[in-house]
Parts: sequence; C-alpha cells; structure tokens
Amino acid sequence: MRITNNMIMDRASSNINGNKISVDSSNTQMTTQKRIDRPSEDPVIAIRSLRLQTSLNKINQYYEKNIPDAESWMDITETALLNIKDVVTDMRTLCVQGSTGTLTPSDRQTILSQLRALQEAVYKEGNADYAGRTVFTGFRTDHNLTFIGDDTKTTYTITEPLSAVNMDKQRYYTNEVDEPVDEETVLLQGDGGRYEKVAAGTGSYNYNTTTKKFEPVAPGGTGGDYDFVDQTIRESSYYRLRLSYDDVKLYEGTDYPGSQNNTANLSYTLPGQAAKPIAKGDPDNYTAGTEAVLCFKREEDWEEWSKKQSPTPEEISAGVKVDDNNTALQKYVPDSAVIFIEETGEYIFGNTLANNLMTNKADLSTTYTKQGFKDGELRPEHYFDCIKTMDEDGNDLKVLNDGVGIKHDKYNEKGEKISYSIDYTVSQNQTLGVNLEACNIFDHNIYQDMGDMIDAVEKAIAANEKVSKIEEMMKLDQFAGEEYQEKLADWLDLANKEMDYYNSNLGKVYSRALGKADGYLNDITLSITKLGCKTDQLKMTEKRMSEQQESVEELKSKNDNLDLSDIILQYTAAYTAYQASLTAAGKLGSQTLLNYI
Repeated sequence: MRITNNMIMDRASSNINGNKISVDSSNTQMTTQKRIDRPSEDPVIAIRSLRLQTSLNKINQYYEKNIPDAESWMDITETALLNIKDVVTDMRTLCVQGSTGTLTPSDRQTILSQLRALQEAVYKEGNADYAGRTVFTGFRTDHNLTFIGDDTKTTYTITEPLSAVNMDKQRYYTNEVDEPVDEETVLLQGDGGRYEKVAAGTGSYNYNTTTKKFEPVAPGGTGGDYDFVDQTIRESSYYRLRLSYDDVKLYEGTDYPGSQNNTANLSYTLPGQAAKPIAKGDPDNYTAGTEAVLCFKREEDWEEWSKKQSPTPEEISAGVKVDDNNTALQKYVPDSAVIFIEETGEYIFGNTLANNLMTNKADLSTTYTKQGFKDGELRPEHYFDCIKTMDEDGNDLKVLNDGVGIKHDKYNEKGEKISYSIDYTVSQNQTLGVNLEACNIFDHNIYQDMGDMIDAVEKAIAANEKVSKIEEMMKLDQFAGEEYQEKLADWLDLANKEMDYYNSNLGKVYSRALGKADGYLNDITLSITKLGCKTDQLKMTEKRMSEQQESVEELKSKNDNLDLSDIILQYTAAYTAYQASLTAAGKLGSQTLLNYI
C-alpha cells in the first residue's frame, strides 16, 4: 500500500484531535467528577445510573418522608393514649379513695369536683390531630372524635348494639326525705313520712292537739288541710343496660305514658334463633307476663307509675314491697317487661327477662333519636350505624338527601365492625397501618360510669347534709321543746336511713366502677402495646431503609463518579499524550522528500 505525505498528515491530525478529545473529556471529568457527561458516552453506565437513581428516589421517599410521617402520627397517638390512660387511672384512684368509708364532707366534695373534671376531659384527647388530621377517627380525619362545644340542634337516628353480658345491677330509690325547714314543718312528721298542706276540705288528716299528731278523718268526713306523704325510703335493684347517650327519644311523637302500638325499637337475639322484637307497651294498660317496653320520660314518671301498680304474687315473693292494697311501694319493673327512661338512656329489665337474656348471653339492638349533644360527647358516626337528620344549623338533612339524611355505616351486613386503616408505604411492597380507631380502644361507658359515680356522690352528699341540718336544728333554742325534739328525732331517723342507703350505694358504685376501670385500663394498655409493636416494626424498617439508602448511594457513586486522584492521573496522561502528539506532528511536518534523497 502506498503511503503519501497527505495521508500521514491526515492521520497525525486525527490522532491529535483524538488526544484533544481525551484531554477535554478528562478535564470535564475533573470538573464534574462524573464518569460520563452524556448517555451516549457509555450507555451501560447511563442505564445503570438511571436504575439506581430510581431506586434511590423510592428509598428517599420511604426513609425521609413516609417513615418520619408515620413516626409522628404514632407519637401523637401514643401521647393521647397515655393522657387518656392517666384520666382513667385518676378515676380508679378516686374509686379506691372514695370506697374507704372514712371521708369527710370536704373529701367528698373534692372527689365530686375531680370526677366532673375527669368526665369533661376523658374524651377530649381523642381529638388529637397530626397536621390537621384527627388520629382516632379512621378515614374521617377531617372530623373531630367529639363535639366541640354544646350543640343543641344536631340530630341523629342511632342504631346501637348491646349485649346482655354487660348488664349491671343498679339500685333505685323511692321516697327521698324532704327535711323540715321551720317550726311548722317540724311538727308535720308522722309515722314514716310527713304531712303536706293541700287545699282546704280535701285533706284526709287532721292535727290532734291531744295526741300531738295528725290523725285520719273518719270516712265521709270533711277532711283537713293536710295529706300524708310516705317518706320511708325504699331500695329496689334491677339489671340494666345503658345507651351511650342520655336524654334521647325512643319513640317519635309520643306523650308519656303513651298508647300501645306495634313499634319495636328494641330486639334481642338468642343463640340459634332469629331476632325477636319487643313491642312498645302502654304503661297504663300493661298485661302481666307480656314482653313489652314501657317508656317514660323521667325516672320520676316511672316512680309515680310504679305506685299505682299491683305486682304479681311471684314478684312480691321476690322482694317487691307492697302496701295493704297490694300496690307497689317502690320503683317496680314487671318480670317480663323493660322500663326505658329517656332522660337517662337506661333499659331496666324485669327479673325473668333479664335472667333469660343473661343466661343465653343474648345480643340486643336498639334504635333511638338523639337531638343535641354536650361538649366532649362522642360523635355517633365513629361508633354506630346512624343517620344524621339535622345539622348544627338546624337544616333538615332529610329534605336535602332523598328523604333519609346522611347515612353512616359502622357495621357490615354480618354485624361486624367496619375498621378503616390508614396505611403508609414504608418500604418496597411493605405498608404499615399507623392509626388506631377510638371505637376499638374505649367507648362511652367510661363517660357514663363517671356519670353514675357523680350521681351517687351527689346523692350521698345531699343525704349526709340532710342529717347534718336536722342535727343542727335539734341544737337550736327554738326547737328545744320536748315536742319538737321528738318530731326532729323522727325526722332524723328517716334521714339516717336515707343516708345509710346512699352511703351503701356509693360504696357499691365505687366497687363496680373500680372493676370497670381496670377493664378500661387493660384495653388502653393493650392499645398502647399494639402501637408500640407497630413503632418497633417501623424502627426496624427505618434502620433497613437507612442501610439500603447508604448501599444504593454507594453503588450509584461508584457507577457515576470518579475519584479525583484517578481523574488527575488520567488527565495528566491524556495531556502528556496530546503534547507528545503535537511534538511528533511538528517534526513530521518539517520533513520533506529532500530529506530522504
């Protein structure tokens, strides 16, 4: 092959240019410390770099955003749970303190104040939020768990499941003592009660100045100005189930006592049987032995109704007190009936029906309407199947929503509670549910139990104050006479009996609440433990993500980057080669054919 000078010069020029490219490439690498500047320089490195960068982006998302978010969510949740645990622990401590039986009136007032404060605070921690999202409300993170402030208009129709295994024995009292206030009322004390002024000519007792007491007028007489009022306090106890709310309405548009109809808002299910509804009964025309719900607005209405009823011989044998006319002397529930008190939200079961339901561990269901909620009460949509029919502004939601209202489902068709998990993706193909729902941690029973305790303490305080007032009256000069002292001693006997009943009831309420508080603490502690397990799992994932991030960053660095010392050596070599090629080309350019002749 013949080589010409032009060919030599072209190749030398090409080599010089190649060396210049190497110098330029090395210079760029020295500036960027990257292996390549464009994918075309090394497609393999470029593709691998893209894959590693994609993996690193995912890891960074998990490690730097998702995991810290999940940790913060669970930290907020844990703090709220610990605060709720502290409230229930304080409730338990008050139960222990109150059950000692050696408390002064001041001690009881202090306990009462603390219970009221705890009742107001118990659920407010449930409104804890992370970045504006409530942590205990499932997917409804834009809703509070409780009502904020009193709400008088919001209305729900609520379907609440109940269980016979949760029945507790509640004591009810009839004929509370009205202590005397002056000389006249002191003398109005009789055998087991007091006398009350009525319209002239309609009374049935006259005051006998000889016997110093009021005596009955002979039949057909004109009567006097006083009637006898029984104040012998009596205790009755029945099994009950409480709704999660008080001041509810079981039947719409009904006066109390109401007329009989076929509406059944309470049903129960025995094992292997279909649900059995209990129809609404007419209190004034109740048939003994019939399963029926007898509905009253207030406990006082039930008391007045009871005093007109004639219990069966079996009920009397079981302990129901009656007078000579076989009329009940205490609050009374027929054996097969259910009393419902709207003001307190209580179902009170007759003994036969209660024993049947408890023996068979029956499940019950009831539907009622609740209008108006107190500050701190739980919102029903987080706990029950319910329909919101009126909002806080008084707008009728049935008109706006197909005649029904806004429906909220908390149970599926099988009766299983629907849970909503908020999941964070914390690594490749791994999600972690970070939330706990309040309905799985605590329910309204804590609030109601504190309400029972508050009511029991208030009544015990009132009963003790009655005794103290009468004892103080006996020390006054105006009541120093024998007649007044005898009458005040009779008043004191009644007041002491009432005080003994309420003190005894208070101890039983404390004891019952103490056992329940232990159960609530166990549930809350279990939830804290579950949350701790999730936190531990997240910590392990975080550690793994940290190691993966470090590994991928190292791999990517090795793939993309060059060590500066290596680049300098490479650059020096390229530059030396470039200078050498220039020198060689220069010498080659100075040679001609004459040099070879």
